[in-house]
Amino acid sequence: MDLKKKAIAAMSGGVDSSVTALLLKQMGYDVTGITLRLISNDDKIHRGLCGAKNDAADAKHVCDRLGIEHLTIDFTESFQKNVMDRFCSAYLNGLTPNPCVDCNKYIKFDKMISCANELGNDVFATGHYARIENIGDRFVLKKAVDLSKDQSYFLYSLSQEQLSRVLFPLGSYTKAQVREIALENGFSTASKKDSQDICFIPDGDFAGFIKRYKNIQPSKGMFIDINGNTLGEHDGAYRFTIGQRKGLGIALGKPAYVLETDISKNTVTLGENEDLFHKRLWADNINFIAVDKLSSPIKVSAKIRYSHRAAEAVVEQTSDNKIVVEFTDAQRAITPGQSVVLYDGDTVIGGGIVRGIL
Repeated sequence: MDLKKKAIAAMSGGVDSSVTALLLKQMGYDVTGITLRLISNDDKIHRGLCGAKNDAADAKHVCDRLGIEHLTIDFTESFQKNVMDRFCSAYLNGLTPNPCVDCNKYIKFDKMISCANELGNDVFATGHYARIENIGDRFVLKKAVDLSKDQSYFLYSLSQEQLSRVLFPLGSYTKAQVREIALENGFSTASKKDSQDICFIPDGDFAGFIKRYKNIQPSKGMFIDINGNTLGEHDGAYRFTIGQRKGLGIALGKPAYVLETDISKNTVTLGENEDLFHKRLWADNINFIAVDKLSSPIKVSAKIRYSHRAAEAVVEQTSDNKIVVEFTDAQRAITPGQSVVLYDGDTVIGGGIVRGIL
């Protein structure tokens, strides 16, 4: 009787997921590669982007080379509802979302684990650069060995049940090592470029995407200063993010930065760079991984966005679903809608969605 354990490898058609499938096979698993179709191939807005037809073809080529089964599953409806619609709704309500966090939470580690269960698989693996350790009766999420590629920030919402079923084979490898492994095994994805930060907006023009996707017409609003004085006009407050300087479409004779957006009044408050620095924030939608809850304030290092260098802070849980984070030094452009993720060294304590500055 063949007692080999079965594993699903999420295969995006890139080099990371290709090597993930290979490593799973080398670990002795009976592997099935699964590609998620996230974008409709008939949709001119998204054609050729992440999850489209060419990605599935690249993933199948790797699976054929490995001698494993490849399946493509249509998640376009779920991706639209749980990622793209949430993305647009957040901006239209004055928030700056992180769609990768939503994609991991609602698609990759929800729908995909359900798929693993339905197909009788023991584990589900992705090409994320992060590590999972089983310490006692708890699963702990840690940063990747290659800190330049670490993706633990995007994974703070995982539950203990999910962590018990997930593998991150690349967590102990550098990106250079992964590409070398792909080349040695003749994968067509070996030299493929990394995916965009926002896969469905490769040009980075989120405002243009929202306008097309939601068919929004320009709505004139006002730029104002911190005293409420009018500085000029804009085409919609949703088009701006806190800390933005370029692309404002207004000349004031000195650098100006977005300090705040008010969707209800359709105003954008501009100010100077030093006005962007604050020490305290509060967040909800919290999830802890390393602990069940915080019984008292603790010292952490905290990131307020993926590209942010973690900074010293003290975090206090003030209710079942709220934390307050106070940084030792003021941080620039704390932005509602982004995730604040808490670390103890290389261990992820947990995180939440930033809602405001205190």
